[in-house]
Amino acid sequence: MIDLLRRLLAPEPAPLPEPDARLALATLLVRVARTDGLYAAEEVERIDRVLSRRYGLDPFATARLRSEAEALEAEAPDTVRFTRALKDAVPLEDRAELMTALWSVALADGLREAHEDRLMRLVANLLGLTDVESSLARQRAERE
Repeated sequence: MIDLLRRLLAPEPAPLPEPDARLALATLLVRVARTDGLYAAEEVERIDRVLSRRYGLDPFATARLRSEAEALEAEAPDTVRFTRALKDAVPLEDRAELMTALWSVALADGLREAHEDRLMRLVANLLGLTDVESSLARQRAERE
C-alpha cells in the first residue's frame, strides 16, 4: 500500500501493474463514497459488487481489497494521481465502464450532492471522458 502511494507521488509515475490498478480503482470508489461525509452500507455493498464483478473476486478477497482501499484513501493526498494512474492502466474504451461503476457508488445512498457532482466531473475529465460520456455512464448506473 505504501509502495503504491510512493509510486503515485513520484514526479513521473510509471504505469501501474494490475494489482495496483485494482487498488487504485478501489480507492477511488471509496473516495467517491466518502465525498458526501457519509460512508453508507449501501455504498460499501456497491463497492464490493463492483470489485467482485470487475475482478472475479470471492467475498473475502473483495472485502480485503476494499479494506486496503479504505486505509489507502484515508492517507491519499489527492484524487488526481489515482485517476491518472487508472487512465494509464485502463484502455479508453473501458473507461466509460469505470465511470459507470463510480456513478453507481455515488448514487448508491440515494443522495446526489453538488460536491459529488464536482468530483465526478473532475474524475471524468481526468479519465479523458467528456461530460456527455459521464452523463451516459450516470444513466447506466441509475438503471442498475
